[in-house]
Amino acid sequence: MPQQQYELIAPCHFGMESVVKNEIYDIGYEISEVTDGRVTFIGDAEAIARANICLRTAERILLKAGSFHAETWEELFQGTLSLPWEAYLPRESRFWVTKAATVKSRLFSPSDIQSVMKKAMVERMKKKYMIDHFPETGSPYPVRVFIKKDEVTCAIDTTGESLHKRGYRRMAVKAPIAENLAAGLIMLTPWRPGRILVDPFCGSGTFLIEAALLSAHIAPGLRRHFLAEEWTNLIPSSYWTDAREEAEEMIDLSVDTDLQGYDIDPAAIAAARENARLAGVDKLIHFQTRGVEALSHPKKYGFLITNPPYGERLTGSGTSFSQDGDPEDLSGISELYRTLGSRFKELDSWSMYLITSYEKAEQDLGLKAARNRKIYNGMLKTYFYQFPGPKPPNRRRAGS
Repeated sequence: MPQQQYELIAPCHFGMESVVKNEIYDIGYEISEVTDGRVTFIGDAEAIARANICLRTAERILLKAGSFHAETWEELFQGTLSLPWEAYLPRESRFWVTKAATVKSRLFSPSDIQSVMKKAMVERMKKKYMIDHFPETGSPYPVRVFIKKDEVTCAIDTTGESLHKRGYRRMAVKAPIAENLAAGLIMLTPWRPGRILVDPFCGSGTFLIEAALLSAHIAPGLRRHFLAEEWTNLIPSSYWTDAREEAEEMIDLSVDTDLQGYDIDPAAIAAARENARLAGVDKLIHFQTRGVEALSHPKKYGFLITNPPYGERLTGSGTSFSQDGDPEDLSGISELYRTLGSRFKELDSWSMYLITSYEKAEQDLGLKAARNRKIYNGMLKTYFYQFPGPKPPNRRRAGS
């Protein structure tokens, strides 16, 4: 008997939609819509478990409850009232509108949107369950709302803590990059498991750990909990067990890797090693305390993928601050990029990919990017600069 199909929404970093779309195709589901920061796909209850456990680049997985047009508070109330909430929420469930986001819409107050929609949901549930009071002692069902050009989309969050929380990063350093963004940036490059990857500003090790997880086919959500695991009215617990067993069978820790992380800060290297251990990939990565001026590698056709300091100005006072808010000397940032550019030029046939908001990156690197891609790292607009090197020779042709 065919299972009920749902519309599932995978929010993501702006600029990462194509990567998320490809991931969803890879795990076997059809895409129904791609918009800025969101990919919608069709799947059953089993898809909710598999997407949460397997997707590396999404922010979370939302179960779409419905959509409607609303320009007034009354239309918002009636539209919310018309949705079949009882199909998803048991009578004892805890439900609330946890987040409301609006773009170019007449309704723009998040707190008022949350209040009106909660009242409408309660009204609908009262009629369907024929009760006047909801104890809300059961499992949580947080609702997220997007309103764009007066079109309202309502969805229930199946994930809980964002999917970038893999569970391995217990030790963080200054301005770490989110795990799902790091995975997505790696996927935007031609790097593939088995090829050389070096991060000369590795910090807490996120790029290298995500590359190691990819190399060993370790699903990113394998070791964490998801909100929808409590939704036994919609998703049998066996689906979660099956999805985890399927993911476990894919793991291959015997893979050959050349993954190296350097940082000038010994505390960062200690954090990176501990995080790699917690992720179960410490044997696949080599970390070393080393400044960028010592960057070198004896082999050809490697990759640098990195998140160097930005020197980002975060205030209007004229003082320069780094991503984490510490005062930072921009002349030092300029020198750092010049050093990186100089060392990269010495790496014969290598490719470099870096994410930064530093406006003089290309100038100080002394390099012109073949392409740069706008990526929002949180609320900060950054660019992913791409300096591809030559492709390695075809091994079969070279051997013959």
